Amino acid sequence: MIVARRFLISGEVQGVGYRFFAQRAAARHQVTGYVRNLPDGRVEVWAEGTPSGIEGLKKDLATGPKLAVVEKVEEEAVEPTGQYTTFLIER
Repeated sequence: MIVARRFLISGEVQGVGYRFFAQRAAARHQVTGYVRNLPDGRVEVWAEGTPSGIEGLKKDLATGPKLAVVEKVEEEAVEPTGQYTTFLIER
């Protein structure tokens, strides 16, 4: 079963390698989708994968890379699109 989630990560998460960290974490958990910076300073992650893969990614997103300070991870259940074959960094 494939599920999808949209995560919004708040805190000091831009300019600290967060998107690259998220991409590596998604690969580790075999999750597809994308990560991108938002104009308001948050990071958005769209993730599709198994429930256990999504849960593992969520835990990693809450930790973030060494220089990040993650204050909040918002999670929204969304419908999987199936359009992603990898996990992309969008600009």
